[in-house]
Amino acid sequence: MFKEDWMEALSKVHFTVPLVLYVPIIAWCLWQSEARWSSAGWLVAGLFAWTLTEYVLHRFVFHWTPPGRLGARLHFIFHGVHHDYPNDRLRLVMPPAVSIPLAVLFFGLYRLLLGVPIVYPFFAGFLLGYLCYDMTHYAVHHLHWKHPFWQRIKQHHMLHHFQQPDRGFGVSSPLWDIIFQTTFVRNKKTTPH
Repeated sequence: MFKEDWMEALSKVHFTVPLVLYVPIIAWCLWQSEARWSSAGWLVAGLFAWTLTEYVLHRFVFHWTPPGRLGARLHFIFHGVHHDYPNDRLRLVMPPAVSIPLAVLFFGLYRLLLGVPIVYPFFAGFLLGYLCYDMTHYAVHHLHWKHPFWQRIKQHHMLHHFQQPDRGFGVSSPLWDIIFQTTFVRNKKTTPH
């Protein structure tokens, strides 16, 4: 995909890399939260905040195509390649070169908004949501589910990929697709991009 070997290497990520990077950070955040009962509520709030973030990023960032050749190239690099090669095992989770700066940005934003110590359990939940998203995304492409719940999650994402890429932006949950009315339209097919 890239002419430069170092850029190609940065774009390929084994699905376990986010776990290795972010589980220790989640543990540290939980340690900092001092295990209060209110921490559990903030952790759930962070997890919930991730679901909205996932939807917004997927719908408005990953599916936005800036004008011009450079815009088209950037779109392809960030998300189009995944739609063109949806079963590439090394391009299903977010590369650390992207996820680390985003994590720092979100932590800083939430620290400003929530303050210390609330930011710690909230951000632990937010990162937990991110990991659930990344692992779910990998799994829907490479595992064969038997449980009806997971089969529905997989079907939802496959419809997004192969029939209606302008709908179904929730990967780990269809919640925000329902709220924002971007669920799939029966008997409608659009051209994947």
